[in-house]
Parts: sequence; structure tokens; C-alpha cells
Amino acid sequence: MAHQDQTTERPLSLSRRAFTLDAALALLAGCVIIVSDACGSSSSPAAPSAPSADVTGTVSANHGHTAVITGAQITAAQTITLSIQGTSAHSHTLSITQAELNTLKNRQAVAKDSSTDNNHLHSITFTPA
Repeated sequence: MAHQDQTTERPLSLSRRAFTLDAALALLAGCVIIVSDACGSSSSPAAPSAPSADVTGTVSANHGHTAVITGAQITAAQTITLSIQGTSAHSHTLSITQAELNTLKNRQAVAKDSSTDNNHLHSITFTPA
């Protein structure tokens, strides 16, 4: 009679913790986890916009006037009145509305006429970069 080697394997013993962990991992291996917005919104959050930069206006028939709208004024979007005297001997004023500030915020040009002082006025064009 020939001798046959019979290998007997002992079953491995798993602890309850190891069994639970292996079972959980096996279940999760077949799952797809979806994370959704709690409010049900499907749109992605808006990227923060860069702060507005100061915009210097181009003054027609200029003789020393300067017109600058600051980035803070554009961001605040509250109606403002600018004095555009600059180095000129006289002043003019210019009123910029909330809507016009929003237009500048959207990087679109705004053209306005100044007040009439010293028997003339100036057209000012603000063109954001």
C-alpha cells in the first residue's frame, strides 16, 4: 500500500471584530456612495469674485481733471458723487448710480457727462480692465 500524504488544514479562527470588519468591507466594496447637497440644490457654489479694481475715467477735452472710482465704491454699489477737479482750477461733479456701478463690476464701460461748471462740461468714460 502506497503512502499518501494527506495534508489537513485547520480552519482559521477569526475574532468577532475581524469578522465584522471583513463583512463590512465586503458590503462596502459593492456600494456606491453619493453625497448630495442638503438643500437639494444642483448648482455648484459660486466662485468668489475678485475684488474690483479702481477704474480711472478718460475725460474729454481734459485740462487737468481726474475721475477715479475706487474698487471699494464699485463693490459697495451705492450711488456716489465724484469731484473730478484734479489739477484744474475749477471742479465738476459726476453722479454714478448703483446700476452703473454694477455695470462696472461686470467689467463693462460706462460713459457719463459731468456737471456744467465754468460754462462747459466733460464726457467721462470709465472702462474697466
